[in-house]
Formats: sequence, structure tokens, C-alpha cells
Amino acid sequence: MKHLGWLASALLVVGLAAAAFVTGRASAPKDVPSHIGVRATPGVITAIHDVARLEATVFHVEKVVEVDDAQSRLWGLVRAKDALLLVAVGDVVAGVDMAKVNAADVHEDGPTRAVRVLMPAPEIVSSTLDEHATHVYTRSTDVLASRNEQLEGEARRTAEQEMRKEAIDGGILERARTSAERTLSALLRQLGYDHIEIDWADRT
Repeated sequence: MKHLGWLASALLVVGLAAAAFVTGRASAPKDVPSHIGVRATPGVITAIHDVARLEATVFHVEKVVEVDDAQSRLWGLVRAKDALLLVAVGDVVAGVDMAKVNAADVHEDGPTRAVRVLMPAPEIVSSTLDEHATHVYTRSTDVLASRNEQLEGEARRTAEQEMRKEAIDGGILERARTSAERTLSALLRQLGYDHIEIDWADRT
């Protein structure tokens, strides 16, 4: 009889535990579905960065540069000069560094298939002399003057600076802007955008 009483008590405890478990499961609040926020970088950013540095416009420039080294001789009684005339030929390239475009510069509207891009200002990408075409046209050194071996290098540096200035004065940056807009617009149309607006950082 004692064994039967103990068995009945054990079954009662198990039954109560099971009932409590089922009741707890039924009354527990339902799990709220989790939400994972994902903000993807606009696909247009990757496409723009793939273009890298957009070298949009090239100016071919020819420049004549004269440099001289004025020297004083015989305790200042005589002025002597070492001079040369350089014919410089080279290219000045202007473009846009597309790597400077970031996610904040691109605004997309999927439903209307519209996109607006803020572009960095066009800049001079490079200016290089054509080593085959660039040459010293004349070189004159007075009798009492010392030949300055740095003179040609100075003439070349001056020529590059003058070429860049001449290209800018000639409108190379604006032509690069127009060319870059045309290239970028074609790229964005290929990506599926119908309404394209391009702004420039130096014009905002």
C-alpha cells in the first residue's frame, strides 16, 4: 500500500509539471520576427569606381621657353650670360578622379529610374614632355660666363608649368567636364537609369 501511495504521488507531480509546461507555452508571448537591416552600397558606386580616373581631354601643346643665367664677372664690372632656347612639345591631360565619388554623392530613386551624382571637380591629371620632339634650339654662353648644367632642366620644368597654364587658359577643364558628363551619362543609361542629373562639387 505504501508503494502504491508513493507511485500515485509521483504520477501526480509529473502530471502537474507537464500541465504547467503546456500552460506556460500557451501563455508565453509569441516570438517577434527579427529584422536585419541591410544598407547596400549603391551599385552605381561600384560601376563609377570601375572607371577609375577618367582621362577626358588631352591638349597637345608646343611651347618655346627661353632661360638664362646672368653672371657677374671681374668684381661686377662685366655682365656675362649663359642662355638657351628650348622648344618644348608635350601633352596636358585633364580628367576626373572617379575614386573620389562616395555613397553620399549618389542619390537613386528606383521607382522613377532616376539618379543624381555629385562629381568631383575636373583637374589636370598629367603634363608630360615628348622627349623625342622637345629639344634645345640654341645655346649661347658668353666667354666669361660659366656653363650652367642645370639650365636645361630648369627650362623643361618651366615649359611644363607653362603648358599646364596654357591648357587651363584654353579651357581644357571645361572640355574635360563636358566629356566626363557624356561618358558618365552613357554608363548610367546602361545601368538602367532614364533620368540622370550630374552636379559638380566646384559648382555647388
